[in-house]
Amino acid sequence: MLTHPTHQALRDLSLDGMAEVFAELSAQDRGQGLDPLDWIGLMVDREQARRNTRRFRTRLRAANLRHGDACMEDVIYRASRKLDRTLFQSLANPEWIERHRSVLITGPCGVGKSWLACALGHTAIRAGRTVLYHRLPRLFADLELARGDGRFERLFRKLVRTDLLILDDWGPDRLTAPQRRDLMEIVEDRYGRRSTIITSQLPVEAWHAVIDEPTFADAILDRIVHNAYRFALDGPSLRRDTPPDVPTVTADTDEEPGA
Repeated sequence: MLTHPTHQALRDLSLDGMAEVFAELSAQDRGQGLDPLDWIGLMVDREQARRNTRRFRTRLRAANLRHGDACMEDVIYRASRKLDRTLFQSLANPEWIERHRSVLITGPCGVGKSWLACALGHTAIRAGRTVLYHRLPRLFADLELARGDGRFERLFRKLVRTDLLILDDWGPDRLTAPQRRDLMEIVEDRYGRRSTIITSQLPVEAWHAVIDEPTFADAILDRIVHNAYRFALDGPSLRRDTPPDVPTVTADTDEEPGA
């Protein structure tokens, strides 16, 4: 075990990546022939890589994605579900988040809406953006509880400040008056400042009726729809192609992994 004072000092400073490279080079003959600047360069590269990985894992945990392993590279493009491959692949570039655009994914149960939304979220996290995932029905319940126990302001700040907010499973129940107000406040504070992904089994044309109040519906949808990329999926459930040994999804999961 290396006990060089420099190695210990790097550990004490929590520069573990640099300490690893220092130990490796000290134990190898090739390290003796390297210029000091090369040592420093290798040490800094390792430290930077470790910190980037640590930040990514922290953001991924904080996002709480339903499908944490979903990624753009694993998307299955099938004509049967009408996923626009060119448009969807273009969203691998985080420019749409920088421009505060939104994404609406609609379609029947089982076509992979939640999985695709999480894949976009995973890509955003890799690009250094903050992401937050919520199922909309549960979010409304959480906001109601938060009003009673003093957490509302903190929860609301997280919702409006995250770079990409994923609101999964919109509808089909009509919104109550408090839910309409909460959604309006979230949409209003994020409009033109942050990006949002919404998934729903209902077509966008039916969302007005779900909001159930014309004035709120016009205001909310005006801010959600007009600058959004829209994916209207269709086709049979992808669960039909799931191998028998894959665990079945729970009642809270309406999308099949690996979509």
